[in-house]
Amino acid sequence: MNAGKSQSCPITALASCAIAVAIVATVAMVGSAADAGAQTPSSGQAWPARPIRMILAVPPGGGTDIQARIFSQKLLPVLGTVIVDNRPGGGANIGPELVAKAQPDGYTMLFQSAGLAVNQTLYRKLNYNAVRDLAPVLLVSSTPLVLVVHPSVPARTVKELIALAKAKPDDLNYGSPTSGTTSHLAGELLKTMTGTKMTHIPYKGSGPATTALLGGEIDLMFSPLPPTVPHVKSGKMRALAVTTLKRAQVMPEVPTMDDTVKGFELDNWYGMFFPMGTPRDIVNRFNAEMMKVLKDPDVRAVMARDGSEPLGSTPEEFGVYFKREVEKYAKVIKAAGAQVD
Repeated sequence: MNAGKSQSCPITALASCAIAVAIVATVAMVGSAADAGAQTPSSGQAWPARPIRMILAVPPGGGTDIQARIFSQKLLPVLGTVIVDNRPGGGANIGPELVAKAQPDGYTMLFQSAGLAVNQTLYRKLNYNAVRDLAPVLLVSSTPLVLVVHPSVPARTVKELIALAKAKPDDLNYGSPTSGTTSHLAGELLKTMTGTKMTHIPYKGSGPATTALLGGEIDLMFSPLPPTVPHVKSGKMRALAVTTLKRAQVMPEVPTMDDTVKGFELDNWYGMFFPMGTPRDIVNRFNAEMMKVLKDPDVRAVMARDGSEPLGSTPEEFGVYFKREVEKYAKVIKAAGAQVD
């Protein structure tokens, strides 16, 4: 089976075929991962000489997965096969740990959201340190989170939701893709800033969390915007606010959290990392190719449709930004007392 062709699906239908693609890609990866982990490019050998494994800490179907599959298609002509390898679980720490401990040869990389910065403080015990063990490549994109509720929840504004939570402490359940994500921290921040009490229910990815909200298993969630848009438009969820200071272009009618809870601001960024120690020329080459991808009209159209803003950066710029994000979320976590083992 040709691994490159196994990932192919129309760019406009990536969300619907993500799970099937992931299964095929994983089968292809199993046949080659052992060799990929054992081999080291010989001196002077051009990179890449074999498939690159892009590890995600989430299951198929969510915003991170959708973006990763767009990029893998666009990188195919210039870098060859990029296998999207979903490794959910462990509070979104399994994937980063795999990359942190991988050979720094340019054939294993991480694509992850801002939850990576959160986890450095949220978890007391980690087998890796993202600042020390991961080499930033580039800041890919940013998207607001959107506070959504199940239609059965009798609140049509953030003000009404806060009143409901205060009237019934711990009665409302809010979900998140997993502990340590920006979705989780947004819920904690809402409780801290409004003096409300709600019960957090973590899931194994944004896909399962979204399914839980659609089924009424949970009452509300700060959801990544891309997979949420169609459900809001269909009336299966009700959007109350976005977490950025500016309204989302894809949902201009939805107010910001700051309109009601002054000072409330969070976004869900996406970034790429290699293991620390990866040769600088490889980091720079991948950065350069991804900067081209982010300018591709197809990519920009899909991201705009889903409410994501393509960014781009140098490795150095992203490194500074990432350290700042770790420090920012450390303050939120400590104020909320949200640390877990």
